[in-house]
Amino acid sequence: MKYDSGTSIKSVQNRRLFLGQLAALGISSSLFPGCSLAIDQDDTITVETLKVTEKIAGITLNNKERNEILEGVKSNLETYNNFREQHLNYYSYPSVVFNPVPPGVTFNQERQQAIFSEIKVVRPQNIEDVAFYSVIQLANLIKTKQVSSLELTKLYLSRLKKFDGDLKFVVTYTEELALKQAKKADEEIASGYYKGLLHGIPYGIKDLFSVKGYRTTWGTQIFEDRIIDLDATVVQKLDAAGAVLVAKLATGTLASGEKWFGGHTRSPWTKRSSGGSSAGPASAVAAGCVAFAIGTETNGSMVSPCDVCGVTGLRPTFGSVSRYGCMPVSWSFDKVTPIARNVEDCAVVFNEVLGQDSFDNSVVDLPFNWNSQLDIKNLKIGYHSTYFDKEKKGIPQDNEQKDWFKSRSPFIKKVLDFFSQKGFDLIPLDIQLPHIGEGVMMLVEAAAAFDEFTRSKIDDEVEDQKWPKYHRTHRFVPAVEYLQASRYRSIMIKKNE
Repeated sequence: MKYDSGTSIKSVQNRRLFLGQLAALGISSSLFPGCSLAIDQDDTITVETLKVTEKIAGITLNNKERNEILEGVKSNLETYNNFREQHLNYYSYPSVVFNPVPPGVTFNQERQQAIFSEIKVVRPQNIEDVAFYSVIQLANLIKTKQVSSLELTKLYLSRLKKFDGDLKFVVTYTEELALKQAKKADEEIASGYYKGLLHGIPYGIKDLFSVKGYRTTWGTQIFEDRIIDLDATVVQKLDAAGAVLVAKLATGTLASGEKWFGGHTRSPWTKRSSGGSSAGPASAVAAGCVAFAIGTETNGSMVSPCDVCGVTGLRPTFGSVSRYGCMPVSWSFDKVTPIARNVEDCAVVFNEVLGQDSFDNSVVDLPFNWNSQLDIKNLKIGYHSTYFDKEKKGIPQDNEQKDWFKSRSPFIKKVLDFFSQKGFDLIPLDIQLPHIGEGVMMLVEAAAAFDEFTRSKIDDEVEDQKWPKYHRTHRFVPAVEYLQASRYRSIMIKKNE
């Protein structure tokens, strides 16, 4: 059944269909990270109900105390139901904003002109060779009119179509939009209006971000035909910079892993898993099918695929880039991440997408002063000594990570050797976390974002049940414990500044 929104929900019954439509539209409700007492209206909260839930809350009351609070608990249920009736959407951010900056730490507020490398390039005899050029190299070809944006766009679209059959990194081609944007870029450049290094450069974006007129699936068949009719902030900023969007790229189901309803995204080098959940962006960049891509990072979603595919990703400090128009996993953990061929390419992209908008209240207004002429040997490099020296310190690997480390161990050791040989000052940091439970915040926030999705039972239809299980489990985390985890998080920030 189709709706005005363009949403398509498959294989669900009428009640589930109605509630599922709301969830598919990005409609969620309660932001309370508390213990959910989800009951039908005919049911009654009793003293015995409270006695059972005390085990989750970690407290013990007597019958007198239970009777004293019973009416208050029932009254709170009315508040919860009122929240749910408001149908908050996924992009309604909590008013309590996470601040990753340790108390007392200040930053340079002076804004300077970004200084990027100047690279002169000559058009190669075989235009296909430019598929693996850096953003800065491509920008020089476009600026000097050796290559048009339209020619480059058609090249990348052709490569995406050629290799997608094996790598499964494309969810939706935005070809009509791309050709329109490329032609516009060529006209602007021909008239002497050159916007900067991203002008006319083709890119792809993870299919967690909404783009007007194109489907936004979040990697699940439930939303296979859904269109969210708005451009995410990062899409708007890249459009303003003159970049050309050629495709929406694969993410694992609900931003988990590399398997989605269209297949299993692979690395072009190994033909095995590309890592996830920014699976498509990393694979497409590695295969020379986009000049750069936009992914996300919550808990390894960018780091993992960049590691597997051998590309560079920038994991910016929380609050640098707006997440508006992107599926939330966790409001206080999610970050927007440029993925490209090298560090400076990531800096070029980051320089265009950072900064505040009118929607994401977590974004701070701080300068990004890139200077390619900086002597980087004056920088100090800190490294997690326990991570690099586990064998030397006699620390056993976790069973789940043994295979992962076994294959990577020789390369991990080479990282420190490389920087040492280059003359960098390496500083070992023996980071000890004061508590291991801060991650519960991420999962509680995910449960809140997908509240109505869970209560409608449409989550039963999700192919990979990893996130639905997390959502259900973390509805039963008491609000008090969520805030305790937040307090431990503050201690961790202060301790390791």
